Amino acid sequence: MGSRLTAEGVHTPKALVEVGGISLIDRLIAIFCDQKAETVTVVCRTDADRLIEHLDDIRRNGLLGRSVPLQVVQQCTESSMHSLWAMRDQISGAPCCVTTVDTLFRPASFARYVQAFESTVQRGGCDAMMGVTTLVDDERPLYVHADEQDRILAFRDADSPARYVSAGIYALTPACWPVLRRCVAAGMQRMRRFQQALVDSGLALRAHDMGEVWDIDHAADILKAEHWLSEDENVIKEDCR
Repeated sequence: MGSRLTAEGVHTPKALVEVGGISLIDRLIAIFCDQKAETVTVVCRTDADRLIEHLDDIRRNGLLGRSVPLQVVQQCTESSMHSLWAMRDQISGAPCCVTTVDTLFRPASFARYVQAFESTVQRGGCDAMMGVTTLVDDERPLYVHADEQDRILAFRDADSPARYVSAGIYALTPACWPVLRRCVAAGMQRMRRFQQALVDSGLALRAHDMGEVWDIDHAADILKAEHWLSEDENVIKEDCR
């Protein structure tokens, strides 16, 4: 909804807010395409007229000079977990990576994450790989407890000794979908409950440190992210190209 941004005077829909000269949604789509995504699926609200129009333009005309294998699911969902469930028909048959639109990370970090996920899955080493960070930039962080081999042991809301917090980036194999189905049927409401259910189901989850990751929830977050980008030689708009 982007209600906090709206309350602070930012009336652009959150997905279309620009950071580093490119909107959050365009940046993510470009980053996924850079990693040779077979499809890119976006779940958006049915009343998100400006965003839907923008996505339709990308489907017709491409993004940053290239075509995009874009799918759009229009549905008002209860949570990010339910948004994941809404796209099950599009992505449940193969490994996939999912992120929320307001998560800001470096393209190079994402490339390393995808490579690590693919190689670990090929070795049979995990059923899911969660992007994590040591930077706590979330109002309600989810703490990720992992062992020295980065095998995830638990997800906890409370501030307790943990090396990582969730970065809001999830790489999943088809083994995760039966667990998601059970979570939805049980009336669970949050993505973090689904993540703990994966652990409780005995699936192998790995943590991957994404470095610095930022969430864009407030107007001040945009300024902080712009400053963060200005400190690096690789400006996001150039990285996406």
